[in-house]
Amino acid sequence: MTYWKQPKRSSFSKFVLVVVVVLSNTLLFNTLVEGIKFDLVATAAGTDQSKCISQYVPADTMVVVKVKVGVGYNQKVEVEITDNSSAHNVYRKKKETNSDTPIAFTTQADADINICFTNTLADGYYPDPKYHRTIDLEVDVGAEAIDYHALAIAEKLAPLEAELRKLEQVVQEIVDDMDYLRRREARMRDTNESTNERVKWFSLGTMFVLISLGGWQIIYLKKFFQRKRLID
Repeated sequence: MTYWKQPKRSSFSKFVLVVVVVLSNTLLFNTLVEGIKFDLVATAAGTDQSKCISQYVPADTMVVVKVKVGVGYNQKVEVEITDNSSAHNVYRKKKETNSDTPIAFTTQADADINICFTNTLADGYYPDPKYHRTIDLEVDVGAEAIDYHALAIAEKLAPLEAELRKLEQVVQEIVDDMDYLRRREARMRDTNESTNERVKWFSLGTMFVLISLGGWQIIYLKKFFQRKRLID
C-alpha cells in the first residue's frame, strides 16, 4: 500500500512563494517602465525650449516620477507634469529640480501624461553644447508605484502576503485595462454602425437625386424637341 506523504510546511511555502513570484514577473512584464536617460542642453532664459516625454495612463491611477539630475553649474532644470485631456490638468510644476526628486500624484483623466524638462542658463551665460545636464527619468505606474515594503511593515504582512497583494493589484489593473478596451471597442463599433447608416442613406439619396434628374432631363428634352417640331 502506498501512502502520500504531505510535504513539510516550510518547503510548501517556499514552493508557493516561487510560483507567486514567477506569476508576478510574468504579469508585470508588460507594465514595467524602463528608465530613460538623456542629456538636456541648456538654453538662454526666455527661449522656452523644453523636452517632453509622454505616456498614456488611465484615470485614478497612482504615478510616481523619479527624476535624477546630473551635475551642471549655472543651469536650472525645471519640470512640469501635465496631461493632454480637455481639462489640461497640471500635476506638478517645479521651478528648480534637485539631484534626486520623486514626484507622486494620482491621475484625474484618461490621457497622455506629459513630463516636460527645461534647462535654463543663468544670466550672463550663452548657449553652448558644453552646457548640459544629464536627466535620469523613471516612471512607475499603478502597482509599480506602490511601496509594498512600507505597506508590509504598516500592515504587518508576511513576504508571501505582500507578493499576493502586489499580484492582486496587477490583476486588477489588467481587468481595468480589458474593461477599457471593451468599452473602446463598443464605442468604435457604434461609430462604425452610425457611419454605415449615414453612408447608406446618403447613397439612397444620391440615387434618388440622379434618377429624378435623369427623368427631368428626358421630359425637358422631349418637350424641347416637340417645340422644334423635330419629333411628334
